[in-house]
Amino acid sequence: MPCYPALALLLGSAMAEENSWAQKGSWTLGAIAGAAGLACLAILFAVQHLPTPGDITAALAVHPNSYKLSLGHMEDLTLNSFAYLRLPLAIAGIGFMLGSVGTFVTARRNFSTGTYLAAAALMIVFFQAARLAMVKFDPLLSSHELAMAIVAGPPGQLIVDHHYYTFSSVAYYTGEQELLLNGRWNNFEYGSNAHDVPDVFLDDEKLKVLWNSSQHYYLVAKADQVKRFDRLLGPENFEILRTSGGKILMTNQVIDRKLGLPGN
Repeated sequence: MPCYPALALLLGSAMAEENSWAQKGSWTLGAIAGAAGLACLAILFAVQHLPTPGDITAALAVHPNSYKLSLGHMEDLTLNSFAYLRLPLAIAGIGFMLGSVGTFVTARRNFSTGTYLAAAALMIVFFQAARLAMVKFDPLLSSHELAMAIVAGPPGQLIVDHHYYTFSSVAYYTGEQELLLNGRWNNFEYGSNAHDVPDVFLDDEKLKVLWNSSQHYYLVAKADQVKRFDRLLGPENFEILRTSGGKILMTNQVIDRKLGLPGN
């Protein structure tokens, strides 16, 4: 992203000079846009009959070793995941094709302003497609749905399992202070053992004591940890209120979902 302003200046300079390189660049842009549009249409055809159960997380692959790299999550995409992105993919494909045709037509007629307008229209349409795609990825990128379930439910203490950063948006949306279960690692390891640190760090034994008390607790964790909590707390001692993006929201009290009140 830091290179975008520099690239914008270079593009603006080429547009102002209207030299042969700018014309060649216009033809190249049209060819790339056309190829991208055809690729979008081919993927749409391939996924037209694929089912889309749940959210897009169900169709993604996992490559944690790549997540420290720029665009590392690109490796998570599978063909099945594009079934969840039919609308943004169709909009992007239309934008690419219109941009390609517009660029070729105006470049052939030496109408440089029209070429730039076609490229700008392509980018505007593509950005809208990207925005719609981000909505589909929201369950994976955010914990907003889980946080809203907590806000809508009865008051209770919030507990986050293992890694604070995975569920940091829960505290943001709820405005509640969290307890961290087995959270003394990575950046939190340095200060978590200080003498004046707030008593917010729990281990499994502390969790069992709190969970079996009369106080109401919410616990946010990754969905693949359910079996662990079955062994630790007992499947009869928790209820899963909501699942979203490979994450779960649990409680130690049965809640009337219609009234938002603890059940009897």
